[in-house]
Order: sequence, then C-alpha cells, then structure tokens
Amino acid sequence: MGRANAGKTTILQRVCNSMDEPEIFDRKGNKVWTCRVTDSPECIQRGYHDIRHELVFRSNPGFIFHDSCGFEAGSAQGFDQMRNFVTECAVTTSMNKHIHAIWFCIPMTGCHRTVTGVEQKFFNECDTRHVPVIVLVTKVDALYLTAIRELLDQGLTIAEAKERATEKQGELLEKWFGHVKHELDKCKFPPKGYVSLQKMNQEDADCTLLMECMANMLNEEALQRVLISTQQSSIGRCVEYAVDK
Repeated sequence: MGRANAGKTTILQRVCNSMDEPEIFDRKGNKVWTCRVTDSPECIQRGYHDIRHELVFRSNPGFIFHDSCGFEAGSAQGFDQMRNFVTECAVTTSMNKHIHAIWFCIPMTGCHRTVTGVEQKFFNECDTRHVPVIVLVTKVDALYLTAIRELLDQGLTIAEAKERATEKQGELLEKWFGHVKHELDKCKFPPKGYVSLQKMNQEDADCTLLMECMANMLNEEALQRVLISTQQSSIGRCVEYAVDK
C-alpha cells in the first residue's frame, strides 16, 4: 500500500528476485488483463486496479500480493474498498484468502511531506486486527540529492558537498525516519514495525531487513518458517532461522 510512485512494484520484484512484471489473477484463479508499469499514465490512474486481484511472480509463486492502488489518490470509495478487503481477509479462516502482513510504503522523494493525510487516514481508521502493518521507507537514495543541496546552501563547494553527501544523507534518513515513526506511533492503529530500504533499483538489492522484520512480526511459527523458506534469495537467512529455532 501507499502513494503512487512509492516503489511498491520494485520492492516486490526484489523480494521475488525478478525483473518481470507480475501476473494478475482474480480470486478464482483466472488470469486477468492488467496494465504494466511501463504503460501510459491513463492506464495506471485511479480505478484501474482491484485490490482483490492477486499479483504473482513466476520466479517465486509462493508469495501472493495485493495492490491497493486507488485510495491514495483521494477516492473515498477506493479507501472503503481497501478497508473492507483488509477487514474481511484479516478475519477469514480460509488460509488461501487470509492476508498475513501489510506493507505500507512511504517514499523519501518528498521527504518534507512524508506523513500526509493519506497515512493519517489509514493508520487512524483502518483496523487490521492481528495482521501486522510494516512501514517501508522507500527511495532513500533520493536523500542524496537533498543532502547535496543542503550542503551547498551551507556554503560548501560542489567537491566538498560530494565528499560529505553520504554522511549527510545518513543524517537526513535518521531525521525523517524518526519523524515518520513519531507521527504514526501517535495514530489509533500504529504500525508494528518500520524498515528503510535502499538501492532497490539494483538487481542485487538486499531485502534481508524486510524479511527479518516480517518473520519477527508473524505470530505463528509455522508461518515464519513458510516465509523464510519461500524467500529463495536468502539461503543464509533460512539457515540462520533454522539454527535459532
């Protein structure tokens, strides 16, 4: 879940170790037509997505995802549909229809508006019951340019700014990550965890922190084992988890 251009699809691709677009199925298992990320803006605008549709990557069919596109664009109807779907899937006794975690993406491309009305509305009005919500702070690499600009504003030369940019980027991430956590922790239904993700545009991006957070958030040990074993790109984590247990 999250605003448009928050990097949601890219994260799913990295988790599933894939560069392909996901295949889309309805709740009965029938493949449906959908827009690709590379399609026209009109194609991916509000209303073209159905949160009940299942997104599956051929490289890792063990994961089934749902995309909430719609409610972040300001549609009350879209938000209600999302909330009804979450509530329904959180309480169902059917394993095939149950959702086990929610990722809410907040991009750093607009760090001065990290927590908007969209986030406030979700975390104050959407009771996910026992389903954990994890906030993913995405597109952290965008803070590098913000760091450069701030250093230049302080009077540094371009060379000096580039030399200190990485350190400044880390300070900005700490600042805005803390801001997101502070604001959302005050909500009626706060997140259960927070993870910052960097360099997700690279094929070898590391999703270990996200998968570890997921495993720790899940209540049932059986689900933890399924999650870790399904995450094919993290053999080391599978071994570590088995040893810990």
